[in-house]
Amino acid sequence: MTVHVDYLVLGLGGMGSSALYHLASRGLNVLGIEQFGVAHDRGSSHGETRIIRKAYFEHPNYIPLLQRAYELWRELEQESGQELFDPCGLMVAGPPEGEVIQGVHLASRLYDVVVEMVPAAEATARFPGFHIPDGFEATYEPEAGFLHVEDCVRTHIECAERQGAQVYFNEKIQSVTVSDQVIEVQTEAQHFTASKLIVTAGAWSSACLSALNLPLEVVRKVLFWSPVKQPVYNLDRGKGGFFFDMPYGEFYGFPSLDGVTVKLAEHTGGELVADPSLLNRELLESDVPALSRFISEVMPGLKPDPVRHAACMYTRTPDGHFIVDAHPQNQGVVYGAGFSGHGFKFASVIGEILADLATKGHTRHPIEFLSANRFEKL
Repeated sequence: MTVHVDYLVLGLGGMGSSALYHLASRGLNVLGIEQFGVAHDRGSSHGETRIIRKAYFEHPNYIPLLQRAYELWRELEQESGQELFDPCGLMVAGPPEGEVIQGVHLASRLYDVVVEMVPAAEATARFPGFHIPDGFEATYEPEAGFLHVEDCVRTHIECAERQGAQVYFNEKIQSVTVSDQVIEVQTEAQHFTASKLIVTAGAWSSACLSALNLPLEVVRKVLFWSPVKQPVYNLDRGKGGFFFDMPYGEFYGFPSLDGVTVKLAEHTGGELVADPSLLNRELLESDVPALSRFISEVMPGLKPDPVRHAACMYTRTPDGHFIVDAHPQNQGVVYGAGFSGHGFKFASVIGEILADLATKGHTRHPIEFLSANRFEKL
């Protein structure tokens, strides 16, 4: 039997759960399909927390999207009664001439993002538990913080269901067929047709959109929880997140939520993943040295060996920027892919954008720089 739906969303992680919510909130007939369970740990949207910030050093074009993302996260909190965003602040440190610090300053200048410059002589006292390397510059963004990642996904889905969305979990997709006349999705259990389709499949995007030959690579990333020696990183003592641009990689982390461990990870690096369904989730000997070095050099209040870890995946594009676009064969098919390890904070607004593209064919948000056309010369 074939099931027809007006709007179909494939993949209900960070972006897909938001798209489902925005379509449902417009009173539309929408169905979402997820190959795993709700707020699962098999993809890229898990691990308790994700940083959110406005002083976006990756590219200033993201900042208007972030401003809207902040609004939408707050609106979702109000609608659901859930606390999703903690504005605990963020310290960023690196060489003054580096892309990270220069990008923070550019964002602050162009969009009046509040960023405090912290003189080196004050940094150690301002941020106890950190050793700021010689020659580094430190900044502090008070409006930054973190999102409770699984709660965000779960809340988007629950609110969507309350507004009439249907959701099928544990439905593995076998094929997606797109032509100028037809949109079909075959799962292991059912056959679906749709008038409009949104694909937010994360590490499985290339498989779902194989005809597009998107320049995506999937890499394995490991999150670590390291034990604290002293309570200098505790959220309940007013501590915030951190990001360090080190000579051997970029490292980030969060305040201690439990008073026992700090979550941190390396943003750079990562092993290529041939099949995201077979991701190695075990802790490997090669996973630890870079992080241990960072802890030893920068965070003396932590023990260098983690007591817990989790594996996730980055789906990267060649330039590190997202792809948000429509299928060239059928404009009723839109997709978001290649969020490159820095996308979750945008999930609230990316869902709105994808809903706009699916319903109207355009959006008021400035997303031209995220078009797939930029890769045509590669």
